[in-house]
Parts: sequence; C-alpha cells; structure tokens
Amino acid sequence: MTPQAGLFHKLKVVKHVDFGIYLDGGDVEILMPKRFVPAGVQDGDEIEVFIYHDNEGRLIATNQKPYGTVGQVTLLQARDKNNQGAFLDWGLMKDIFLPLSQQKSAVRVGGKYLVYIYLDEMTGRVAATEHISRFLDNDTLSVKEGDEVDMVIWRETDIGYSVIINNKHEGLLHYNEVFKELNPGDRERGYVKSILEDNKITVSLGKKGYKRIETEVEKIMRLLDENNGYLPYHDKSDPEEIYEFFGMSKKAFKMATGALYKQRKISFTKTGIKQEGD
Repeated sequence: MTPQAGLFHKLKVVKHVDFGIYLDGGDVEILMPKRFVPAGVQDGDEIEVFIYHDNEGRLIATNQKPYGTVGQVTLLQARDKNNQGAFLDWGLMKDIFLPLSQQKSAVRVGGKYLVYIYLDEMTGRVAATEHISRFLDNDTLSVKEGDEVDMVIWRETDIGYSVIINNKHEGLLHYNEVFKELNPGDRERGYVKSILEDNKITVSLGKKGYKRIETEVEKIMRLLDENNGYLPYHDKSDPEEIYEFFGMSKKAFKMATGALYKQRKISFTKTGIKQEGD
C-alpha cells in the first residue's frame, strides 16, 4: 500500500543511486534525494521519513520536519500568492498550497495564517485551509473531563479564547484561567475542565491538580513587595513603559492586575496600583 502523503512513515531502503536512495513504498518506489539521505544508511535499513509530492506530482521522501502534518492545525507564513491561491512556508523545500477557495481572509505575503492541513480528495495532494471548523467534531468526543490535552489558540471571544483540542474538537479557555498573553497559533498544554450536556468543552492551562506558575501575577506581587506596596503603572500607562519595567505586554499586565484585583490583593489608584493587606 502506498504511504499517504503528508505524514511520517518508516520505510525500508531498496537501493542506492547516484542522486539518492529509493524506499519501499509498497506499490511504488519513493525517491529520497541525495541531500536528505542520512550518512551511513544501507540497503535494507528502515528509516523514518516524511512523504510529500514534488512539483511534478511524484512522491518524495525527506528527513526535513514540516511545521505540521495532515490532520494538524498550525500557523504558517505566506511566501507567495497568485490568482489560484497562496503558498505557505511549510518548513520543507516545497511550500504548501492554500487554495483561494479555502481562504477566509485576504492573504498577504508575509502574513501568518492559522490553517488545517488536509489531503485533497480530488488531487491526492496535501493542502491547507482556513475553514478549520469543518474538520472539528464535538458530536463525538475523544476526551473526557480531567484528560490532559494539546491546545492551539484559535480566536478570541467575549469571554475567553476559542481553542482547538488535539486537532479534533473546539473548546473554550475562559479569561479568568489565563495569566499570560496568548495569540492565535500558540500551542499550549492543558486539561479538560468540564464537558457540558451539549458537548461544549471548557479547558484550563497546566496539569489538573497542579497549581500552575502564574509568572506575571507573581512578578507583579514581588515588585510590589520590593517597592513598598505601590507601583506607578496602570491601564493608561504607555505599553513601552510597562514592558520596560515588568517585561510583559500591556495586555498581559492588564490581565494579571485584573486577576489580582478580583482576588483583592491590589487596588487601583489614580496613579498606579497598590498592594492590599491579607
């Protein structure tokens, strides 16, 4: 059986040629160009390779690692575009194609876009799409409450971040669970906090039962301790000043101080923030 493009496979070396090696692909022999051949590999050895199509539609093997494989969501940068679509930097010699029909935003060269990598049924080639929702399924869940999961930050909502869980499901990370700056495409490790009757999933960062290190919050409290309980910074302060003093973005600063205010550990004054007593 021919190995599916867009995935890693362990294949046996069939023979060496001047321009590389051929691997046993079942129905076909797959070329691994000479520049990718590991040193010392012998006929009969099994090696792990990534399979993709070259510009002429032939299967090619490489030891390069792409930024994402079929079935994964990842953030990729546009390198070129034409009337048919855009070409995204995939981490390989060959870019991945984002067809015009699969675009939701006005793609510009140099911009970064969150895409799902899939195998096009018509062409059999690997492609990218911004229409991520159609590949997600919350009707049948593969996770349960308490499970540790991989998450990709998808988009911001009024109450938190919509996240993609294990490249399969959509979930929600509430703002009060976040103590650092997050952006679309960021990868985080967390756990399923709850599953509602309609299969809506809420998640938290870190491990269940383990108090995560809230870096920004702890830093603000430490700096307050070191400055007699007062700091001359607030939500109207210049972002550059906040970053220079705290080493964090203004957004992260506002989220952290908001959390501390809710915990009644600080109060806001006209000129800054003040530490409150226990």
